[in-house]
Amino acid sequence: MAKNNSAKSKRGTAVRTTQARPSAAAGDDTEITALALPQAPLSPEMEAYFAKCEEKLGFVPNVLKAYAFDMTKLTAFVAMYNDLMLAPSGLSKLEREMIAVAVSAQNRCYYCLVAHGAAVRALSGDPVLGELMAMNFRAARLSKRERAMLDFAVKLTAEPWRIEEADREVVRKAGFSDRDIWDIAAVAGFFNMTNRVASATDMRPNSVYHGQAR
Repeated sequence: MAKNNSAKSKRGTAVRTTQARPSAAAGDDTEITALALPQAPLSPEMEAYFAKCEEKLGFVPNVLKAYAFDMTKLTAFVAMYNDLMLAPSGLSKLEREMIAVAVSAQNRCYYCLVAHGAAVRALSGDPVLGELMAMNFRAARLSKRERAMLDFAVKLTAEPWRIEEADREVVRKAGFSDRDIWDIAAVAGFFNMTNRVASATDMRPNSVYHGQAR
């Protein structure tokens, strides 16, 4: 009987320990980067943009707060992001987010995998697709168009010097125009840059992303 009570006591302790464990994302919304870069006063343009994020998303993405120590850099980042990810293109918004996640998976970028993985889940309506993009897009049941696009973007990320005309031709045969190939490359290039900045600064994603579109 004493042994049983002891075993129950140990199990109870294990359960309590598990329940008391803090979230792995604890602090991500307050300690956004590892660098001591105080936020500068927002320009009127960026103040309006932050307010728009609050209105549409319910929060300001941490990447914007991270760049907000310098209004010139923040403004340039926002302009480039909006042009590549939201402006008219032969690539759908979902396709562009898929590129973002596949590139970020190659680079193991925590911030972008979390933030853009959530975007893939939301835009596709398929939480599993978001997980597959983050873990291994090759395991996903993708269309030939999607697979060609992501193969090109990831090769451009991992071995850019090996891109040849044959690679571009594969993407063309999958239904992309030369302008589309430019856009694939531009999105992949942008996220290679942001992945490296995020990794260098230990940039942390908003904790809300983890639960979105599940």
